[in-house]
Amino acid sequence: MPQPPSPAARDAAARAPGTAAAHRAAGGTATDTHCPYCALQCGMTLHPTAAAGTGAGAGHGPGPEPAPEPGVSVAVAERPGFPVNRGALCGKGRTAPAVLASRTRLTTPLIRRPDGELAPAGWDEALDRIAEGLARTRTAYGPDAVGVFGGGGLTNEKAYALGKFARLVLGTSQIDYNGRFCMSSAAAAGTAAFGLDRGLPFPLADIPRTGCVILVGANPAETMPPALRYFTELRENGGKLVVVDPRRTRTAEQADLHLAPRPGTDLALALGMLHLVVAEGRVDEEFVAARTAGWPEARSAAMAHWPELVERITGVPLPALREAVALFCDAPASMVLTARGPEQQSKGTDTVGAWINLCLATGRAGRPLSGYGALTGQGNGQGGREHGQKADQLPGYRKLTDPAARAHVAEVWGVSPDSLPGPGRSAYELLDALGGDVRALLLMGSNPVVSAPRAGHVEERIRSLGFLAVADVVLSDTARLADVVLPVAQWAEETGTTTSLEGRVLLRRRAVTPPAGVRTDLEVLNSLAARLGWEKGFPTDPEEVFDELRRASAGGPADYSGITYRRIADGDGVFWPCAEGAAAGAEPSSRTAGAGRTGGGSGTPRLFLDRFAHPDGRARFAAVTHRPAAEEPDADYPVHLTTGRVLAQYQSGAQTRRVDALNTAAPGPFVQLHPQLAERLGAAEGEPLAVTSRRGRTVAAARISPDIRPDTVFMPFHWPGEGRANTVTNPALDPVSRMPEFKVCAVRVERVP
Repeated sequence: MPQPPSPAARDAAARAPGTAAAHRAAGGTATDTHCPYCALQCGMTLHPTAAAGTGAGAGHGPGPEPAPEPGVSVAVAERPGFPVNRGALCGKGRTAPAVLASRTRLTTPLIRRPDGELAPAGWDEALDRIAEGLARTRTAYGPDAVGVFGGGGLTNEKAYALGKFARLVLGTSQIDYNGRFCMSSAAAAGTAAFGLDRGLPFPLADIPRTGCVILVGANPAETMPPALRYFTELRENGGKLVVVDPRRTRTAEQADLHLAPRPGTDLALALGMLHLVVAEGRVDEEFVAARTAGWPEARSAAMAHWPELVERITGVPLPALREAVALFCDAPASMVLTARGPEQQSKGTDTVGAWINLCLATGRAGRPLSGYGALTGQGNGQGGREHGQKADQLPGYRKLTDPAARAHVAEVWGVSPDSLPGPGRSAYELLDALGGDVRALLLMGSNPVVSAPRAGHVEERIRSLGFLAVADVVLSDTARLADVVLPVAQWAEETGTTTSLEGRVLLRRRAVTPPAGVRTDLEVLNSLAARLGWEKGFPTDPEEVFDELRRASAGGPADYSGITYRRIADGDGVFWPCAEGAAAGAEPSSRTAGAGRTGGGSGTPRLFLDRFAHPDGRARFAAVTHRPAAEEPDADYPVHLTTGRVLAQYQSGAQTRRVDALNTAAPGPFVQLHPQLAERLGAAEGEPLAVTSRRGRTVAAARISPDIRPDTVFMPFHWPGEGRANTVTNPALDPVSRMPEFKVCAVRVERVP
């Protein structure tokens, strides 16, 4: 039975080209790598602890100053040469080494003993227990009784190996990941419109050079602060920024025009703007005729949304709507960028499609410095869905239902295409099935007890499982419920690739050795596969896994076959698609780059410049109409709730809530409400408020601010327990993307006696 590599073998592997050990062996003292948090994947440099006190606080950008952490073996410094963040780091990035400290993370496996408590155990006992639990469930109830749940923070190698493990070793179709909650609606709409989904089809560096950006439901000033400079530079260059958000966020404060629609009405807003484009004669008829299909149907749908109706639906005044259209259309080039606001809705795919329609009708897509893009949230949200941990996809962004795709991947894996299971449940549907059809779960890199909608129900389903195994860096809120918990390595302790929101494939380098007792996720999958009868096929060397991923992706929409570790080790990454054989330094042909099939030295930074990725080269309009949110306010629940993030915390907070400096900056949950609503409630700043929906009740401190609509309250979703925002959110699903409606539900707000 294969065993994980010895420390000596690990060190030898770490000396491969581009790794930290190789750098140090050559006389270096620092490791260039990337931040473990958001999809900007900011470049940073890690110094040995001896540099702490100088390097730890060297980064610039908003956020708290990091405090020294015992046991941290590296300190963060800026890396000005990386083009995305150009040295700027937010507080989360600068304090990232704190989670490496032994006092904050897991360093030994845990097994639930007969007394009900989690207790330390050896690796062999823990792995045997997991293998036995998964095998027993599969034998008794069939392969689909075993589920696998992954994460958008896993490297490409780990996401690929996890999908392969689920489909080959377990034979289950029941695999999905928390990236489904990130930008699945944008992915579905982008694929339908353009034939290909890549978060941004152009580099961030193009943003300051365009004429106008409409930023819909995004708050980069808090979610990805180093990106805010691109919008600042846009305005410094004479461009205009329009922000669409029901709150006046830090980003909205920078805008030339802020539109504050009622939550859940972004679709009507986009349709109203397209109506004005048609009525005012601003359609680019030549572009529409030459490069698109489906315009008559989309035009007819938009014309049913006359401006006065849209004003009543959205609450956005008609003069502001006209001004937004003028800013967008009068500029020589324009962009629309969406994020979770319009996407995390039960009509998110249609909403994004409507914003894409606006770009297509005005000729603001498939042209230099113009287009539609989605701001991916999670660190590897893009790569995570491209390579196999999403319920309906195989590596290379191939469809699991496509016979040719199945045949290609099966050949790489050395199995029959017929042996591969079909598509499984989406993320929330999988979580909802726990304890029912799905009786055992292997979970890696996710914390759904905090992050899933209707989280109280999800927690009940997880507790009802016959068997739960969790591999994580920390003892997360979900891991506390597990039968077995495995301590795994994290960003600075292992090498692997991630794919940023630009589609830029990057190499995160190992800088330190994991603590004794910690193994990598690849080692975990290798050991479990061996125990379940697969002696081969699950290597522990990330570069070996990536080379197989390259072969599996070759010829697919997300073609990584021309990307190698050596090619990205010393550079700024390579944009996919990048087909094998693309000469380094060569520029891709405009036709193949537009189709998303190949790339030169830097891959394909800009897509669709001559053609879109549909077989006929044309983009597709979406004939969509407005419909209400799945749940609208009524007499019992009269207020909208919307959710989001704050600057100093990240996602479910499993890691950032363990960093003292970040907790000082953002110590706990709150309810943001308008002074008018606070007056009606008799609520004072800081007092506890109960927010209740049809799904549950959460309590947090009042934060009174004029920067939110009077009919809306906002809660961040980073905390568990009484202040867990996702206790009350609505799991209503988009029919196409299966995205839950995190961003709008009906609630009642009350003072707590």
